[in-house]
Amino acid sequence: MFRWLTNLATGSNRRSVRSVPKRIVRARYDAAVTNDDNRRHWAAADGLSANSANSAEVRRILRNRARYEVSNNSYARGMVLTLAHDVVGTGPRLQMLTESPEANRRIEREFARWTTAIRLAEKLRTMRGARATDGESFALLTSNPKLPLEVQLDLRLIEADQVTTPDPRLDVPVDGILFDSTGNPVEYHVLKEHPGASTYRRALAFDRIPAESILHWYRVDRPGQARGIPDITPALPLFAQLRRFTLAVLAAAETAADFAGILYTDAPASGEADAAEPFEPIELEKRALVTMPGGWRMEQLRAEQPSTGYAEFKREILNEIARCLNMPFNVAAGNSSSYNYASGRLDHQTYFKAIRVEQSHLEDLILDRLLAAWFDEAALIPGLLPADLGPIITLEHTWFWDGQEHVDPAKEANAQATRLANHTTTLASEYARQGKDWEDALRQRAKELALMSELGLTLASTGPAPPSPIPEENPDAEDQPAGRRAA
Repeated sequence: MFRWLTNLATGSNRRSVRSVPKRIVRARYDAAVTNDDNRRHWAAADGLSANSANSAEVRRILRNRARYEVSNNSYARGMVLTLAHDVVGTGPRLQMLTESPEANRRIEREFARWTTAIRLAEKLRTMRGARATDGESFALLTSNPKLPLEVQLDLRLIEADQVTTPDPRLDVPVDGILFDSTGNPVEYHVLKEHPGASTYRRALAFDRIPAESILHWYRVDRPGQARGIPDITPALPLFAQLRRFTLAVLAAAETAADFAGILYTDAPASGEADAAEPFEPIELEKRALVTMPGGWRMEQLRAEQPSTGYAEFKREILNEIARCLNMPFNVAAGNSSSYNYASGRLDHQTYFKAIRVEQSHLEDLILDRLLAAWFDEAALIPGLLPADLGPIITLEHTWFWDGQEHVDPAKEANAQATRLANHTTTLASEYARQGKDWEDALRQRAKELALMSELGLTLASTGPAPPSPIPEENPDAEDQPAGRRAA
């Protein structure tokens, strides 16, 4: 017993354990391999943070180039305008959802008067266009004593160039924005003058505006990103290629058109042929016969521009450009000649979904804050709003936008009637598709029906005509041509 304990303590009776070498697993990705073929392609790849990659100088260069393309390229201008018109349209409309219908109508009416007075729809369209070309748009909540309303709240747009920190003594991690310890913006630095203005003196004069008064709209592509870059950034080189190719084709066509013909000879260099000076122009008269020098013949220069691939190249480039905006080709090009009904509907589904996402983002970021600011000022004016409404944050509301027109209104009307008959939709949802308030629409319709009844007018039947019955004696009549069916 003692010997066994001794062996156990000294380890003389231990089993030899064979050491197992560690295996290092190496995962192989072709995209992570750098070789002579892809070295130059990935040379610009970096590991910068979102804010370092979108530095002030980088954003300035991208803004200037995007503005240049939008100013000089009709396709770029059309895409930006179409995007602004489809996202904002004629402007958002407020619908209050409190338990008091009278209070709802009163608030909606006063808010609509204010949005019309400050031209909110126009400013929102400008902000959407600025986001596409500048990457971001800013608006300042301010007071405008010139407004012809009791509520003098106004929205003043600020260009992205002015939101910057010109004083290098201020250690600001993100140019133009000061954040607190939890990542919330505290204040914005706005230059008193635009740096591109003729009166700009490059002084350090700027305003420190609290974040509660600034509306900042941009798309967040990376975590921690605080400033935006133009939406058309990936397409800027493609716009340049499209313009260069178009100009090259035009120059080639003009060069070919400048020559009426070229003299050719089949004689060898030392052969017998009359002397002719190279590159010597020959004046030709209209409707005249001309004789060529001996051994020479004239051929008209064949115009080979534009080439057969010109239209296809432009189509592919425009299709790639529009992809970064979630826009289908026919919307970007303004041309649906190559589309059928099904492909047009399918392409528009992705586009309209992107539009709805942007409208929702606009509601949360801009419109709800605007409504809260308007409500705070309107509540201070006696008699403007109903009493005992409570804080605006507790008041339910929604926003209506312009509806998207259907390609085939008859098919959409039949589908709408089917959905309502099957109780798979509501009047509120169907009117919302058209950007209308269902309560206002029904009240208006009731007024129209009452007036029609008073005037003795009747409604004409607008439903689809029932199908004609097929005679029983010829059950196969559906398979015959319409003009040859048996009576």
